[in-house]
Amino acid sequence: MAKNIKNDAITSMEDDFAQWYTDVCRKAELMDYSSVKGFIIYRPYGYAMWEQIQSYMDKLFKETGHENVYMPMLIPSSLLQKEADHVEGFAPECAVVTKGGLDTLEENLVIRPTSETLFCEHYAKIVNSYRDLPKLYNQWCSVVRWEKTTRPFLRGSEFLWQEGHTIHATKEEAQAETLQMLDIYEKTSIELLAIPMITGRKTDKEKFAGAKETYTIEALMHDGKALQSGTSHYFGDGFAKAFDMKYLSKENKWEHVYQTSWGVSTRLLGAIIMVHGDNNGLVLPPRVAPTQVIIIPIQQQKEGVLDKVYELEASLKAAGIRVKVDASDKSPGWKFAEAEMRGIPLRLEVGPKDIEKSQCILAKRNDGVKESYPLDDALSTTIHQLLDTIHDEMYLKAKEFRDENIRQAKTYDEFKDILNKKAGYVKLMWCGDEACEMKIKDDTGATSRCIKEEEAFSDVCPICGKPAHQVVYFARAY
Repeated sequence: MAKNIKNDAITSMEDDFAQWYTDVCRKAELMDYSSVKGFIIYRPYGYAMWEQIQSYMDKLFKETGHENVYMPMLIPSSLLQKEADHVEGFAPECAVVTKGGLDTLEENLVIRPTSETLFCEHYAKIVNSYRDLPKLYNQWCSVVRWEKTTRPFLRGSEFLWQEGHTIHATKEEAQAETLQMLDIYEKTSIELLAIPMITGRKTDKEKFAGAKETYTIEALMHDGKALQSGTSHYFGDGFAKAFDMKYLSKENKWEHVYQTSWGVSTRLLGAIIMVHGDNNGLVLPPRVAPTQVIIIPIQQQKEGVLDKVYELEASLKAAGIRVKVDASDKSPGWKFAEAEMRGIPLRLEVGPKDIEKSQCILAKRNDGVKESYPLDDALSTTIHQLLDTIHDEMYLKAKEFRDENIRQAKTYDEFKDILNKKAGYVKLMWCGDEACEMKIKDDTGATSRCIKEEEAFSDVCPICGKPAHQVVYFARAY
């Protein structure tokens, strides 16, 4: 935490973590509430963070051969009905359009909760031969899921996301694609967001509706709760059979395709806030921060100060650094607090005395450390190095917190005691029976986050006493 007096505009996370989160979202001007419950306004600063994520991930998608498309917002209800498990999974969350203008529609239209059925219908039309495969499509859009309980970025009736949908000639290709996209999500989390993830496969109960296998990245928040931050699904040929997606193979036989789907959403903004934030507001990883350096002039009314400030701004921009100047008529102390609230990674202070000495002050947001640096041609290089250092420090801090909050339990009493006293992830040996998984949820509110390929530390399920071979991470979650 930065070494400054606590910001009184933000509830302490130790007092009320949920209110702290809401305060940060509002005070840092990431979002605002609209007049419809669950539909938020992404304010420029919050949307700029999403744009950084989009830009980074879109490059990785395209490097791996994926193309962007855009599918319609509305799905005929008959189309959604084609895949039974899928429609059953999403039916309770669907928003339905029944009128167009003044006329009642002949068929109800569902506002997309996800786009599998749209992609399936399209692929069935355009794929005929093995030469048409694979199809590697991605879509950036919003979706609507009529949630009963909402919270900005974490769970909303509408949210922004990307959803990839691919089809392949073989099972092996589709499974490789599923894991490749999981790796891209984990890389994004580490390299862009400075967030360590737990990765693994979902249980059958927790997997995506219609999927054969679902893989997940799971982050751990300050309050010890997990956040599912992205998923990658292997569908097998289930959707292909439902939508008659077939191709003529090299052997001149009609075969069904194998399919994947994968997505991350603006939930990642919530993860950034809750993994890195402190009682003074946001603490943003430099690579995702809309503004990486804020320049604050000291005694800006003095001759030459603003000239030097704008000279520095131009120089840093030319070096590829996202920089802004705060030359408002507010006091330096107010500007410092505002920069902290917004989580800007580096604050550059310069005044008349600094200019005389040909130096400036750089203050790191993540730990509050302030040092003097020469105002010379090497400044932009120094700042780039400091931004990388901040990223690494933030990642290591978050990783240390995560690792300290992974524990294992051999008995059910031990499991419940850890959850109640320490929170975080609890590793448990599991027999594979959904009844045991449900008992844990009913008793404790914890859910299985993922199955991990780890060495067994017991051979008995502590819930039922049956043989157990799978290591499962459980946690209370958002």
